Amino acid sequence: QVQLVESGGGLVQAGDSLRLSCTGSGRTFSIYTMGWFRQAPGKEREFVAAINWSGGSTTYEDSVKGRFTISRDNAKNTVYLQMNSLKAEDTAVYYCAARRTSYLYIPKGEYDYWGQGTQVTVSS
Repeated sequence: QVQLVESGGGLVQAGDSLRLSCTGSGRTFSIYTMGWFRQAPGKEREFVAAINWSGGSTTYEDSVKGRFTISRDNAKNTVYLQMNSLKAEDTAVYYCAARRTSYLYIPKGEYDYWGQGTQVTVSS
């Protein structure tokens, strides 16, 4: 069992930056692929970024490429999402998710564990 806790959300202005953190419990954090997702009001939860167990491979949704960076520190059981040049359309609840696998590309429905989410609001 893995418990995930996100933090770092808040209210910012367009063009600002935020760094989200997701800390997981358990000694096997390093073997999980980690993903960030977001859900805006009235919309489905969508993929944002993912990182493999070692941090050597990452993937991003097209609209955040070049603005967001996912990284991880396995010694701290933590995955990060650095968000730069934020836009109003980035406003959403952001969730981290985990799956015990060596694969990077995982469908949303196949993630095993989810955090409770952290709100990011970007004012224009």
